[in-house]
Amino acid sequence: MRDPAFKGRTGVPEKDEWDDTLFAGTAAYYRRGRLPYAPGLVAVLGEVLQLDGRGRLLDVGCGPGILALDLAHLFQEVVGLDPDPGMLAEAERTAGARELRGKTRWVRARAEELPAGLGTFTTASFGQSFHWMDRDLVAGTVRDMLRPGGSLVHVADDKSEVRSAEGLPYPAVPHERIDALVRRYLGPDRRAGRGTVPPGVPGNEEEVLARAGFASRERHVVPGGQALERGLDDVVAEVFSMSYSAPPLFGPNRSEFEAELRALLRATSPAGRFSERRPSTEVRIWRKAFA
Repeated sequence: MRDPAFKGRTGVPEKDEWDDTLFAGTAAYYRRGRLPYAPGLVAVLGEVLQLDGRGRLLDVGCGPGILALDLAHLFQEVVGLDPDPGMLAEAERTAGARELRGKTRWVRARAEELPAGLGTFTTASFGQSFHWMDRDLVAGTVRDMLRPGGSLVHVADDKSEVRSAEGLPYPAVPHERIDALVRRYLGPDRRAGRGTVPPGVPGNEEEVLARAGFASRERHVVPGGQALERGLDDVVAEVFSMSYSAPPLFGPNRSEFEAELRALLRATSPAGRFSERRPSTEVRIWRKAFA
Protein backbone atom coordinates (compact mmCIF):
# COMPACT_ATOMS: atom_id res chain seq x y z
CA MET A 1 0.00 0.00 0.00
CA ARG A 2 2.82 2.25 -0.69
CA ASP A 3 4.54 3.17 -3.84
CA PRO A 4 6.14 6.20 -5.48
CA ALA A 5 7.77 8.88 -3.41
CA PHE A 6 6.58 12.44 -3.43
CA LYS A 7 8.50 15.37 -4.87
CA GLY A 8 8.99 17.94 -2.16
CA ARG A 9 5.70 19.57 -1.20
CA THR A 10 3.89 19.14 -4.47
CA GLY A 11 2.36 15.75 -3.73
CA VAL A 12 3.14 14.66 -7.30
CA PRO A 13 4.34 11.05 -7.58
CA GLU A 14 7.89 10.65 -8.79
CA LYS A 15 7.47 7.86 -11.32
CA ASP A 16 11.12 7.00 -11.84
CA GLU A 17 12.29 6.74 -8.25
CA TRP A 18 11.14 4.80 -5.23
CA ASP A 19 11.69 6.42 -1.86
CA ASP A 20 12.59 3.41 0.24
CA THR A 21 12.26 5.45 3.42
CA LEU A 22 8.55 6.13 2.89
CA PHE A 23 7.33 3.48 5.34
CA ALA A 24 10.70 2.49 6.79
CA GLY A 25 10.40 1.29 10.36
CA THR A 26 6.60 1.07 10.39
CA ALA A 27 6.07 -2.61 9.57
CA ALA A 28 6.47 -3.88 13.12
CA TYR A 29 3.72 -1.51 14.30
CA TYR A 30 1.28 -1.78 11.42
CA ARG A 31 -0.86 -4.78 12.28
CA ARG A 32 -1.21 -3.81 15.93
CA GLY A 33 -1.64 -0.09 15.38
CA ARG A 34 -4.03 0.23 12.43
CA LEU A 35 -7.75 -0.04 13.07
CA PRO A 36 -9.21 -3.23 11.57
CA TYR A 37 -11.59 -3.36 8.64
CA ALA A 38 -15.27 -3.80 9.44
CA PRO A 39 -16.35 -7.31 10.39
CA GLY A 40 -18.12 -8.96 7.53
CA LEU A 41 -15.78 -7.58 4.86
CA VAL A 42 -14.49 -11.00 3.85
CA ALA A 43 -18.00 -12.45 3.69
CA VAL A 44 -19.21 -9.56 1.53
CA LEU A 45 -16.32 -9.93 -0.90
CA GLY A 46 -16.78 -13.67 -1.06
CA GLU A 47 -20.45 -13.29 -1.92
CA VAL A 48 -20.22 -10.34 -4.30
CA LEU A 49 -17.25 -11.76 -6.23
CA GLN A 50 -18.55 -15.35 -6.01
CA LEU A 51 -15.25 -16.61 -4.65
CA ASP A 52 -15.04 -20.34 -4.12
CA GLY A 53 -11.46 -21.17 -3.18
CA ARG A 54 -10.25 -21.19 -6.76
CA GLY A 55 -8.54 -18.47 -8.78
CA ARG A 56 -5.66 -16.16 -7.95
CA LEU A 57 -5.55 -12.92 -5.95
CA LEU A 58 -3.03 -10.14 -6.51
CA ASP A 59 -2.89 -7.75 -3.55
CA VAL A 60 -1.13 -4.60 -4.74
CA GLY A 61 0.60 -2.61 -2.02
CA CYS A 62 -0.04 -5.48 0.38
CA GLY A 63 1.89 -4.08 3.34
CA PRO A 64 2.13 -6.73 6.07
CA GLY A 65 -0.53 -8.84 4.34
CA ILE A 66 -3.56 -7.77 6.35
CA LEU A 67 -6.08 -7.95 3.50
CA ALA A 68 -4.33 -10.68 1.51
CA LEU A 69 -4.18 -13.11 4.42
CA ASP A 70 -7.78 -12.50 5.47
CA LEU A 71 -8.87 -13.36 1.92
CA ALA A 72 -6.47 -16.26 1.37
CA HIS A 73 -8.99 -19.03 2.04
CA LEU A 74 -11.15 -17.71 -0.82
CA PHE A 75 -8.43 -18.31 -3.44
CA GLN A 76 -6.18 -21.07 -4.62
CA GLU A 77 -3.16 -18.75 -4.63
CA VAL A 78 -2.44 -15.28 -3.22
CA VAL A 79 0.36 -13.00 -4.40
CA GLY A 80 1.19 -9.94 -2.30
CA LEU A 81 3.21 -7.13 -3.90
CA ASP A 82 4.99 -4.37 -1.98
CA PRO A 83 8.30 -2.51 -2.33
CA ASP A 84 9.02 -2.42 1.42
CA PRO A 85 11.05 -5.43 2.63
CA GLY A 86 9.97 -4.94 6.24
CA MET A 87 6.33 -5.20 5.27
CA LEU A 88 6.91 -8.36 3.27
CA ALA A 89 8.84 -9.93 6.15
CA GLU A 90 5.87 -9.29 8.43
CA ALA A 91 3.51 -10.76 5.85
CA GLU A 92 5.66 -13.88 5.51
CA ARG A 93 5.87 -14.28 9.30
CA THR A 94 2.10 -13.99 9.73
CA ALA A 95 1.45 -16.36 6.83
CA GLY A 96 3.61 -18.92 8.58
CA ALA A 97 1.78 -18.46 11.87
CA ARG A 98 -1.53 -19.05 10.06
CA GLU A 99 -0.15 -22.04 8.13
CA LEU A 100 -0.69 -20.25 4.82
CA ARG A 101 2.82 -20.34 3.38
CA GLY A 102 1.81 -23.01 0.88
CA LYS A 103 -0.66 -20.74 -0.91
CA THR A 104 0.92 -17.30 -0.47
CA ARG A 105 3.79 -15.59 -2.25
CA TRP A 106 5.32 -12.22 -1.40
CA VAL A 107 6.99 -10.18 -4.14
CA ARG A 108 9.13 -7.12 -3.56
CA ALA A 109 8.33 -4.67 -6.35
CA ARG A 110 6.61 -1.40 -7.05
CA ALA A 111 3.16 -1.48 -8.58
CA GLU A 112 4.61 0.40 -11.54
CA GLU A 113 6.83 -2.63 -12.26
CA LEU A 114 3.88 -4.90 -12.96
CA PRO A 115 3.20 -7.28 -14.64
CA ALA A 116 6.59 -8.55 -13.40
CA GLY A 117 5.99 -12.00 -14.88
CA LEU A 118 3.31 -12.80 -12.31
CA GLY A 119 0.72 -14.13 -14.76
CA THR A 120 -3.04 -13.58 -14.76
CA PHE A 121 -5.45 -13.18 -11.85
CA THR A 122 -9.16 -13.37 -11.11
CA THR A 123 -9.03 -10.52 -8.59
CA ALA A 124 -6.68 -7.63 -7.85
CA SER A 125 -7.10 -5.86 -4.52
CA PHE A 126 -5.85 -2.52 -3.23
CA GLY A 127 -6.15 -2.01 0.51
CA GLN A 128 -5.99 1.78 0.92
CA SER A 129 -2.97 1.79 -1.39
CA PHE A 130 -4.06 3.01 -4.83
CA HIS A 131 -3.40 6.70 -4.06
CA TRP A 132 0.33 6.05 -3.58
CA MET A 133 0.74 4.88 -7.16
CA ASP A 134 0.86 6.15 -10.72
CA ARG A 135 -2.81 5.31 -10.96
CA ASP A 136 -3.29 5.44 -14.72
CA LEU A 137 -0.28 3.23 -15.38
CA VAL A 138 -1.13 0.72 -12.66
CA ALA A 139 -4.84 0.55 -13.51
CA GLY A 140 -4.12 -0.17 -17.15
CA THR A 141 -1.53 -2.82 -16.36
CA VAL A 142 -3.70 -4.53 -13.75
CA ARG A 143 -6.64 -4.63 -16.16
CA ASP A 144 -4.45 -6.49 -18.65
CA MET A 145 -3.45 -8.94 -15.90
CA LEU A 146 -7.04 -9.80 -15.02
CA ARG A 147 -8.87 -12.64 -16.68
CA PRO A 148 -12.08 -11.74 -18.55
CA GLY A 149 -14.73 -11.07 -15.94
CA GLY A 150 -12.08 -10.43 -13.31
CA SER A 151 -12.34 -7.64 -10.76
CA LEU A 152 -10.28 -4.80 -9.37
CA VAL A 153 -11.27 -4.20 -5.74
CA HIS A 154 -10.44 -1.06 -3.76
CA VAL A 155 -10.93 -1.39 0.02
CA ALA A 156 -10.78 1.64 2.30
CA ASP A 157 -12.29 3.17 5.41
CA ASP A 158 -15.56 4.95 4.69
CA LYS A 159 -14.41 8.57 4.78
CA SER A 160 -17.99 9.90 4.75
CA GLU A 161 -18.97 8.64 8.20
CA VAL A 162 -18.53 10.45 11.50
CA ARG A 163 -17.40 8.22 14.34
CA SER A 164 -17.90 9.20 17.96
CA ALA A 165 -16.65 7.66 21.19
CA GLU A 166 -19.64 9.05 23.06
CA GLY A 167 -21.09 6.53 25.45
CA LEU A 168 -18.03 4.27 25.36
CA PRO A 169 -16.35 3.22 28.62
CA TYR A 170 -12.92 4.82 28.13
CA PRO A 171 -11.64 8.18 26.90
CA ALA A 172 -11.26 8.77 23.17
CA VAL A 173 -7.79 8.71 21.64
CA PRO A 174 -6.61 12.37 21.64
CA HIS A 175 -5.78 12.47 17.93
CA GLU A 176 -5.58 16.25 17.66
CA ARG A 177 -3.12 16.53 20.54
CA ILE A 178 -1.05 13.67 19.10
CA ASP A 179 -0.92 15.42 15.72
CA ALA A 180 0.19 18.63 17.42
CA LEU A 181 2.97 16.74 19.18
CA VAL A 182 4.13 15.18 15.91
CA ARG A 183 4.21 18.62 14.27
CA ARG A 184 6.24 20.03 17.13
CA TYR A 185 8.93 17.43 16.47
CA LEU A 186 8.72 17.14 12.68
CA GLY A 187 7.44 20.52 11.52
CA PRO A 188 4.11 21.78 10.16
CA ASP A 189 4.19 19.86 6.85
CA ARG A 190 3.39 16.17 6.91
CA ARG A 191 6.48 14.16 6.16
CA ALA A 192 6.57 11.37 3.58
CA GLY A 193 9.93 9.65 3.50
CA ARG A 194 12.48 12.15 2.24
CA GLY A 195 9.81 14.67 1.26
CA THR A 196 6.44 15.95 2.40
CA VAL A 197 2.94 15.42 1.15
CA PRO A 198 -0.20 17.52 1.41
CA PRO A 199 -3.20 16.09 3.29
CA GLY A 200 -5.87 14.08 1.54
CA VAL A 201 -5.74 11.63 -1.33
CA PRO A 202 -6.18 12.19 -5.08
CA GLY A 203 -9.72 11.97 -6.38
CA ASN A 204 -11.29 11.08 -9.72
CA GLU A 205 -10.75 7.37 -9.15
CA GLU A 206 -13.75 6.56 -11.33
CA GLU A 207 -12.25 8.52 -14.24
CA VAL A 208 -8.88 6.79 -13.86
CA LEU A 209 -10.42 3.32 -13.97
CA ALA A 210 -12.77 4.21 -16.80
CA ARG A 211 -9.76 5.36 -18.84
CA ALA A 212 -8.15 2.00 -18.07
CA GLY A 213 -11.08 0.25 -19.73
CA PHE A 214 -13.01 -1.23 -16.81
CA ALA A 215 -16.57 -1.92 -17.80
CA SER A 216 -18.63 -1.51 -14.65
CA ARG A 217 -18.46 -0.23 -11.10
CA GLU A 218 -20.29 -1.04 -7.89
CA ARG A 219 -20.01 0.15 -4.30
CA HIS A 220 -20.65 -1.65 -1.03
CA VAL A 221 -20.33 -0.38 2.53
CA VAL A 222 -19.66 -2.91 5.27
CA PRO A 223 -20.96 -1.34 8.48
CA GLY A 224 -18.62 -0.64 11.36
CA GLY A 225 -19.34 1.26 14.56
CA GLN A 226 -18.44 -1.58 16.91
CA ALA A 227 -16.72 -0.52 20.12
CA LEU A 228 -12.99 -1.16 20.27
CA GLU A 229 -10.83 -1.05 23.36
CA ARG A 230 -7.33 0.25 22.69
CA GLY A 231 -4.39 0.01 25.05
CA LEU A 232 -1.65 2.61 25.40
CA ASP A 233 0.76 0.44 23.40
CA ASP A 234 -1.86 0.08 20.65
CA VAL A 235 -2.11 3.85 20.26
CA VAL A 236 1.68 4.24 20.23
CA ALA A 237 1.83 1.55 17.54
CA GLU A 238 -0.78 3.41 15.50
CA VAL A 239 1.33 6.59 15.57
CA PHE A 240 4.49 4.75 14.53
CA SER A 241 2.63 2.88 11.75
CA MET A 242 1.95 6.10 9.81
CA SER A 243 4.25 7.29 7.03
CA TYR A 244 4.14 10.85 8.41
CA SER A 245 5.26 9.74 11.89
CA ALA A 246 7.44 6.72 11.06
CA PRO A 247 10.06 6.07 13.76
CA PRO A 248 13.13 6.98 11.64
CA LEU A 249 11.76 10.48 10.98
CA PHE A 250 12.42 11.41 14.61
CA GLY A 251 16.11 10.52 14.40
CA PRO A 252 17.89 10.89 17.76
CA ASN A 253 14.73 12.43 19.25
CA ARG A 254 12.65 9.29 18.89
CA SER A 255 12.92 8.21 22.54
CA GLU A 256 12.10 11.72 23.73
CA PHE A 257 9.08 11.87 21.42
CA GLU A 258 7.80 8.49 22.55
CA ALA A 259 8.18 9.48 26.21
CA GLU A 260 6.15 12.65 25.58
CA LEU A 261 3.56 10.68 23.62
CA ARG A 262 3.12 8.19 26.44
CA ALA A 263 2.87 10.99 28.99
CA LEU A 264 0.17 12.67 26.90
CA LEU A 265 -1.76 9.41 26.69
CA ARG A 266 -1.43 8.77 30.43
CA ALA A 267 -2.72 12.28 31.15
CA THR A 268 -5.76 11.53 28.98
CA SER A 269 -6.39 8.09 30.45
CA PRO A 270 -4.47 7.23 33.64
CA ALA A 271 -5.58 3.61 33.22
CA GLY A 272 -4.00 3.50 29.78
CA ARG A 273 -7.26 2.41 28.13
CA PHE A 274 -9.04 4.14 25.25
CA SER A 275 -12.27 3.60 23.36
CA GLU A 276 -12.77 3.94 19.64
CA ARG A 277 -15.35 2.82 17.13
CA ARG A 278 -14.38 0.54 14.29
CA PRO A 279 -14.72 2.37 10.96
CA SER A 280 -17.09 1.17 8.29
CA THR A 281 -15.35 -0.24 5.22
CA GLU A 282 -16.06 0.98 1.71
CA VAL A 283 -15.57 -1.51 -1.12
CA ARG A 284 -15.46 -0.33 -4.73
CA ILE A 285 -15.39 -2.97 -7.45
CA TRP A 286 -14.58 -2.50 -11.13
CA ARG A 287 -15.03 -5.46 -13.45
CA LYS A 288 -13.22 -6.35 -16.61
CA ALA A 289 -15.63 -7.14 -19.43
CA PHE A 290 -15.73 -10.58 -20.95
CA ALA A 291 -14.18 -10.62 -24.41
